[in-house]
Amino acid sequence: MADDAEGAPEQVLAAFANLDLDRERRRGYPEAVYCRGKTPEQVGLIAAALRDHGARALFTRATSAHAAAVLGEMPAAEYDTDCGLLAWPPDPPEPVGGTVLVVAAGTADRPVALEALLTARHLGRAADLIMDVGVAGLHRLLGRLDVLRSARVIVVVAGMDGALPAVVAGLVPAPVVAVPTSTGYGASFEGLAPLLTMLNSCAPGVAVVNIDNGYGAGHLAAQIAAPA
Repeated sequence: MADDAEGAPEQVLAAFANLDLDRERRRGYPEAVYCRGKTPEQVGLIAAALRDHGARALFTRATSAHAAAVLGEMPAAEYDTDCGLLAWPPDPPEPVGGTVLVVAAGTADRPVALEALLTARHLGRAADLIMDVGVAGLHRLLGRLDVLRSARVIVVVAGMDGALPAVVAGLVPAPVVAVPTSTGYGASFEGLAPLLTMLNSCAPGVAVVNIDNGYGAGHLAAQIAAPA
C-alpha cells in the first residue's frame, strides 16, 4: 500500500505497533486490532503484516476509511458496516463446542450485538442472534424460551435500564454475559446506568463487560462455549 512515511514497511510498522503474531498458537484465539485511534495508514500496514504472516485477525471499530485500508491489503476480508468489524479470512472456522446466543434488547443495540455475534463466529463457535426482546414487552422474550435454554452461553446486550440480563439469567441454566450499551436518554449517562444495573444484578451467573464492548462479550462467550 502507499504510505507517506519514510523507510521500509517493517520499520514504519515498528514505530507504532508490536504485533502479537503468536497469540493464536499461545491462547487459541487470533489477534484483534482496535482501529479507533489509529490512522487508516497504520491499520493498513498492520493488515499487510498479518496477511504476510498468514495470521487470522479481527479488526474492530473500523470506520469506512479504516475498512478501505484493510481491504486494500486483504481484498476478500468480510466487512460488516453496521458494527465496523472486519474479519480475515472472511470465512469463520468450522464451529466446535457449544452455541453462543446473542440477545439484543432493542434495535438500537444491534451494532453492539452484531460485534459480539461475529466475534464468537470467527472464534470458532456457532452463534445466533435474537433481536428486540427487551423487558418492555416481556412476552417477546418468553416466546423464545426453548431457544434460550438450548444455548451454552448467552450474551445479553441492553441499554436504557439494563434490566434484561437479570431477567434472562433467571430463566436459563447457561451463564450470561451482560453488555451495557450507550443507548438511552440523558439519565442513562451513555451506558453508565445499565452498567451499574448489570453489576448489581441479583441473578447469579451474570458476568459484565464494559459499555458497548461487543467484542469482549463475544470473546468471553466463545471461551465459555469452547469444547471441553
